[in-house]
Amino acid sequence: MEVPGARYPRIHLTMDNSFASKRWTAPSDWARIIRDLGISCIEASADTEADPFYCGPEVMAEWVDEVRAASQASGVEVVNLFTGYTTYRTLGLAHPDARVRRRVAEDWLGVAARAAGRLRAGLGFYLHAFPERALQDAAVYARTKDGLYDTLAEVARRSAEAGCKATMVEQMYSPHQIPWTIAGTQEYLVEVTRRAGAAAYVAIDAGHQTGQHRFLRPSPEAVVHALETGAAAPYLGSDSAYTLFEEARGRRGGADAAAERVCAEIGRYPHLFAASDDCDLYRWLEALGCYSPIVHLQQSSGKSSAHLPFVAAHNATGIVSPPRVLQALARSYEQPAAPGMPPRTDDVYLTFEIFFGTAAYSRDILPALAESVAHWRRWVPEDGLRLDDLLHR
Repeated sequence: MEVPGARYPRIHLTMDNSFASKRWTAPSDWARIIRDLGISCIEASADTEADPFYCGPEVMAEWVDEVRAASQASGVEVVNLFTGYTTYRTLGLAHPDARVRRRVAEDWLGVAARAAGRLRAGLGFYLHAFPERALQDAAVYARTKDGLYDTLAEVARRSAEAGCKATMVEQMYSPHQIPWTIAGTQEYLVEVTRRAGAAAYVAIDAGHQTGQHRFLRPSPEAVVHALETGAAAPYLGSDSAYTLFEEARGRRGGADAAAERVCAEIGRYPHLFAASDDCDLYRWLEALGCYSPIVHLQQSSGKSSAHLPFVAAHNATGIVSPPRVLQALARSYEQPAAPGMPPRTDDVYLTFEIFFGTAAYSRDILPALAESVAHWRRWVPEDGLRLDDLLHR
């Protein structure tokens, strides 16, 4: 139900061009294909020959010119740039060596931000991870996170200066890739926005709630049961908690007291655990959708983040429902604004991020994308309409 006084966003169906990687790589090719799918808003993935490290600043500048020409010819617009698989496999902005952090911030994100600014687009990325030694030491973890927030604030500030429409980090689904919980994402948004003096946003992915269930805090009863029966230990988080568990397993009796010691040790590492709400896409959208200019769309069974298309076979078992996504987004805009958060986004780009295997037949890719677009067009028939108008339909 619409709440009087709520300021609802404009909604746009958008296509990430990663499907075109190593297949339709020229801007004129992927722009034409996406236009023919009935989509005019594009998210350009660095994996589709727009990686600042691979290409370098000169080629990236020429790529922007090619994108502009393709946009004019096809009537489409690149609304966001986004990192891809290449940048997903590095410590990057959380690297312990400052030289690596600086190179990633300046020579990757700096180049991408200038390209996004020239295109009047947003910049979304995921370009960091925490090593195990940081996760296993609460003090090291706190220092690493604090340093990362400073670096992300610098990126947000410089991106705003370069003319980026919005700067956002994607949420993930495991402890070594923050933000990965709702509470942690709220902290990221407040801290980085405050330190940057510029808005920092999040990109929510419809399949990135499938890992958190593996990292739920065990109950004392579950720990006692495992000790008494010899069953495998539940997830305990820290190495020190597992050590206490194994030591207790070697002794007779005292399972309750041993479980109490294990659970106390678990409590020293809250950053290693998720809450039940973190496993739910719709709780993420309700809590944070209004701070997410990009929502990556993939069909998912709820058990993995496979980036499946919205075709009949996957929709039959999938949990990603267009009307539920829109309704959850609306509830986010209907809640009172939380202190310290960035301004709510006026535009939400519901962005198909659908992946296909290297051995997939090229001729099968476009029909799957077309069916996905048709599925969502039932609820978003026209881009730029306000969310409340779509729900009234």
